Amino acid sequence: MAENDYTVFSDLLACMGVRHTVHYSNRRFRTMPFQTMFGLKKLLEEYGIGLVGLQLPDGTHPDGIPTPFIAQTVKGLVIVRGVKDGKVDYLSQSVAETADAERFTSAMTGRVFIPVAGEGAGEPGYGEHRFTDMANYAKKWILGILAVALAGFLFVANGLYSHVSTVLLTLIDIAGLYITWLLVQKSAHIKNRHADAVCSVVEAGGCDDILNTDASKFFGIFGWSEVGFAYFSVSLLCLLVFPQYIGYLALCNAVCLPFSFWSVWYQKFRAGTWCTLCLCVQASLWLLFFCYLGGGWFRDALPLHIEFFVLGATYVAVMLGLNAIMPLLDRNK
Repeated sequence: MAENDYTVFSDLLACMGVRHTVHYSNRRFRTMPFQTMFGLKKLLEEYGIGLVGLQLPDGTHPDGIPTPFIAQTVKGLVIVRGVKDGKVDYLSQSVAETADAERFTSAMTGRVFIPVAGEGAGEPGYGEHRFTDMANYAKKWILGILAVALAGFLFVANGLYSHVSTVLLTLIDIAGLYITWLLVQKSAHIKNRHADAVCSVVEAGGCDDILNTDASKFFGIFGWSEVGFAYFSVSLLCLLVFPQYIGYLALCNAVCLPFSFWSVWYQKFRAGTWCTLCLCVQASLWLLFFCYLGGGWFRDALPLHIEFFVLGATYVAVMLGLNAIMPLLDRNK
């Protein structure tokens, strides 16, 4: 698991305004000896925070409880941030939500946990942890800048800027890579606000419903998200590094197009729900096709040489590699 994802512990600290670092706090939370409320209570004590547990009578409204507090509901623990005008503002798995007070009360089990911050409450060793976080954050930025600079250099050095079709191909491959990365995170049950926002455009929850079906697996082994990520990543890299093989990229794109018809048919007639991210992937494949077609790059596809088969092997190798690490990314495991 990535240790920079928010947890109920770091969410609670943030709501209380207690200084902390997400990375360290989440690591302590995930490695605490007792994965129970007792363990959370002992962990909070390290931060100078007490935790008072109460069992409320059935039907007790949350408006009389000092916020923030942890409430146990039928779907798990949530952090109530405020109650105002008959509405309850709360965090559920780090996602901000709002519900009517009556509806929220009916979902509560009656168990609540109220944190009480002592004098000087805060993360032990906060300064050192903060410095480490900043250094790690800087490393990510440097890596990103270098990757963009290298891609920009290859884009210019190989003359991809000189043709409208290759400019569009580069942009669409980048967009497809981002979309399929969101799908990979969805498949690995990693919370991502951007992915959730995109998925709700056509139908709320549609992406999750589709990705939980057997049809989301290629031959029952490879997730279609893995296949898509492998396709766009290898295509983008080949276009930037070996633009002379663009005809082979065009041919590979044409081979992938029948899948788009099956995907739309399955969502419409079998699943009965729409995956916005999946539809974006299919649209990207067709946009690539028209760019290859408009640029006349299919003329360079034949005859086939060994490089075409090397390209195909690269697609498979990246797909196999991603499939191998997916269990390590999966939050449910």
